[in-house]
Amino acid sequence: MATSKREVPPLVSSDWLANNMNNPRLLIIDIRSFEDYLKGHVPRAVNASFALPISAWTALRNGLLLEVPPAECLFNAMSSIGVRDGSIIVVVGGTGNPRLVADAARVATTLLYAGIKNVAILDGGYEKWAREGRPVSTDITTPQPTLYRGVLNEAMFVAKEYVLSKVILKDREVVIVDARTPEVYFGVEVEPWAPVPGHIPGAKNLPAPWLLNKDWTFKSLDVLSAMASSIVGDDRSREIIVYCGIGGYASLLWYVLHEMLGYANVKIFDGAWQEWVGREPRGPVAVYVWE
Repeated sequence: MATSKREVPPLVSSDWLANNMNNPRLLIIDIRSFEDYLKGHVPRAVNASFALPISAWTALRNGLLLEVPPAECLFNAMSSIGVRDGSIIVVVGGTGNPRLVADAARVATTLLYAGIKNVAILDGGYEKWAREGRPVSTDITTPQPTLYRGVLNEAMFVAKEYVLSKVILKDREVVIVDARTPEVYFGVEVEPWAPVPGHIPGAKNLPAPWLLNKDWTFKSLDVLSAMASSIVGDDRSREIIVYCGIGGYASLLWYVLHEMLGYANVKIFDGAWQEWVGREPRGPVAVYVWE
């Protein structure tokens, strides 16, 4: 179930992309490294690599990784690759681990934040496209620059203070969901960017990697819906706040919940666990002690 005002589904197959390749409004963005892009890519795709700590899609702000770029920087980057108001954008990422799929979701989410309505992710990424024997190009696609200036959807993101208020007040109307792996959520493991075990008190766990099949395609909508329902319920209007370590897995979960399943009030705590435990005032922590 995609959200309203879309002309394309939020997740497209290689068949869909092949059948719509000649649409003049279509813009294919390959977010893999330039080196991988040169080895082969979907024909017509422009390259705009996703990279940490800084790229067209990421910013380093106050020591926090994977923050949304300033509006002017984001709009300029989008203009440089030919984004227009009416663009239909398909994001093509890599596969091989869930973080690469999360990168594609992060770019798609950022484009939606920047005001583009018709954004999709290519299911299975470039590897599935190539594995199926579809056309592959090694030519560099030179985009036609535009002047894109959209309206930011600032309601997509919430600040640490907002999440703190919900936790302190024990607001039962809000569901907070941790998208990290169970090992990190329960405090068995820690991540290098936020080496403090545990999770936000009251947060439920829906690991972003579990949203994917073994071949890095997305699970079916029926399965995703059942998974989401077991964690956040079936009320599509209920407020949901998702977070992870720095913002990648949260973007993947947000994309599934909001764009694919139609939960209308999903927000990303973009500072994530890195800000929660790494900057004052430090947020409260729930952790299970393992002997």
